[in-house]
Amino acid sequence: MDDPLAAPTQATVDHTKLVRWNQTNVPEYNMVIDNPDDKKKSPFAYNREINQKIVLWSGDITALDTEAILHSTNETLSDVYPASERLLKRAGPDLQKDLSSNVKVCRTGEARLTKGYQLPARYVIHTVGPRYNLKYKTAAESALFNSYRSVLQIVREKQMSSVALCCIHASRRGYPPQEGAHIALRTVRRFLEKYGDTIDTVVFVVTGEDEDVYISLLPLYFPRSEHEEDFAAYQLPDDVGNEDGEPVIKERQIRIMGKPAYEAQKFNWKSPEELEESININEAFDTSIAVGAHSFSKMDDDIDKKRRIRLQYETHIALLNKEQYKRYEKWLKRSYQEDLSPMESLRCLYQSGFDVYGRPVVVFIGRHFPATKIDLDKFTLYLVQLMDNIVNKPYVIVYFHTLTQSDNHLDAGYLRSLYNLLDSRYKQNLGAVYVVHPTFWSKVMTWFFMTFNTTDLKSRIHNIPGLEYLFKRIPMDQLDIPDFISDYDIQVHGTRYYNPDVDKNL
Repeated sequence: MDDPLAAPTQATVDHTKLVRWNQTNVPEYNMVIDNPDDKKKSPFAYNREINQKIVLWSGDITALDTEAILHSTNETLSDVYPASERLLKRAGPDLQKDLSSNVKVCRTGEARLTKGYQLPARYVIHTVGPRYNLKYKTAAESALFNSYRSVLQIVREKQMSSVALCCIHASRRGYPPQEGAHIALRTVRRFLEKYGDTIDTVVFVVTGEDEDVYISLLPLYFPRSEHEEDFAAYQLPDDVGNEDGEPVIKERQIRIMGKPAYEAQKFNWKSPEELEESININEAFDTSIAVGAHSFSKMDDDIDKKRRIRLQYETHIALLNKEQYKRYEKWLKRSYQEDLSPMESLRCLYQSGFDVYGRPVVVFIGRHFPATKIDLDKFTLYLVQLMDNIVNKPYVIVYFHTLTQSDNHLDAGYLRSLYNLLDSRYKQNLGAVYVVHPTFWSKVMTWFFMTFNTTDLKSRIHNIPGLEYLFKRIPMDQLDIPDFISDYDIQVHGTRYYNPDVDKNL
């Protein structure tokens, strides 16, 4: 009798042939630290064995022959979007019947397991990610962590050797891709640190803009060399979660643990061997044997002594950041004291709607910018005033290079001084810069400026040949742009010129 879990003959991708993370090229990092004693220590150390298990792959998750693939859906397992529809179609009617008859419901943060049926993968793990609301950010982060943790717990329970993970933090639910990727990567990293001997491969399956996000963040959690580990230490966010990757709310930590003596009687003290055999990756946190595993139960140095040490070893970089912040605050204060209406009337820089990930969009119309005639100080004041609230969360910039002349081009020296003025929020929360209708000149200037001034932002610059490619990233009704841009686009490209193969390389 045939194996009921076996997939019929079909085009599949052999996950064992995919390039491992440790086989990818490591860039050169030129770091200068005045005092070696001040060097930060990354909580995610270089580990070649863990890196051998990681794959970053862009493609159709339903084609992978990993033991399990991840299906991000909604509470009723009926979410309608292209990847989900493709998975259900390829798996065949039996999977849909299984979901509606047996699984029925999956709450946010939980995971459910089904057969893969006609898929190359033996199993499908279904989970539900949270809807993102800035007002309830902490709840969304915790729910997203729980989703990834639940998926990994099933992987461990079923002793699976390989799994392919799509992004649970979905743009259709408004979750910022960069924030979601941080949680995904550190949760997987912590899981592999504890249970890496039970699994051979974890494939991060990404598409579109998520690929750029993962390329930029993977080195932080899976450094490929000691030099990359040193670099990552200065790029990681302040909150990297606890030993499982779970977001930590510091003010609540002291109230979580019960009384150790009471807990010991309540749970009758399991032996270390029993704990080692436990499948639930969170079980250690439910017993008093975990006293000492919590940050608030460890013995720390005297607080005053720690404060003195911190002040004594404050780095040169931190001092520079303080000076930059003071300088920026002066410009911001001045911007509210001057009349900037002439800058606003140019209509060259303004906010216009939101992209498909729910991030605010800032539009810059190159042709409307009189670079040789404008007071650049006034323009800087206008930019700072407009952007100050926007950059508190992820955002994107769209620069229309359409029909610009030399009189519209920003001077590289001014761009460099502007970049040095703006505080860290502008860089950290910048999701992407889309350059629409680029020319050879704009590409050369972008490459030159990014290479010699802002290499950390280089991967976020995307040259977009036409509006139809832009509308895949930002809905048409969210963009307020002049008619000459649309007219030029039709004149050059015509209509219905969008090509998915071209889009993959943008």
